[in-house]
Amino acid sequence: MKTILLVDDDESIQLLYQEEFKEAGYKVVSVYNGNEALDKFKQTAPDLVILDIQMPGLNGIEVLRQIKMLDSTVPVILNSAYQEFKQDLGAWASDEYVVKSSDIGELMSAVKKHID
Repeated sequence: MKTILLVDDDESIQLLYQEEFKEAGYKVVSVYNGNEALDKFKQTAPDLVILDIQMPGLNGIEVLRQIKMLDSTVPVILNSAYQEFKQDLGAWASDEYVVKSSDIGELMSAVKKHID
């Protein structure tokens, strides 16, 4: 079973994504901020990371940079409510950029593309 590390400070987003990805057959490990994300990344060696950008403490762009330094082969999907971060040079290191939506079809497709 493939493991997804889900990093988002919004509890309702976490609950929605956890349910959807578990139903699709993935193991989901969730954390609420960038510092926790780096710790869990090292502990769990996930197959893919879904990463919010605006969070307390380390933002998603910084977490992305550090994850890629730890293991550049793990796909990272930036998942933000803000389209404008797509232009940030730091976001270009991600494997995919998906704007948050209540319909997670685009995010699910991106996950399947990178780890199935």
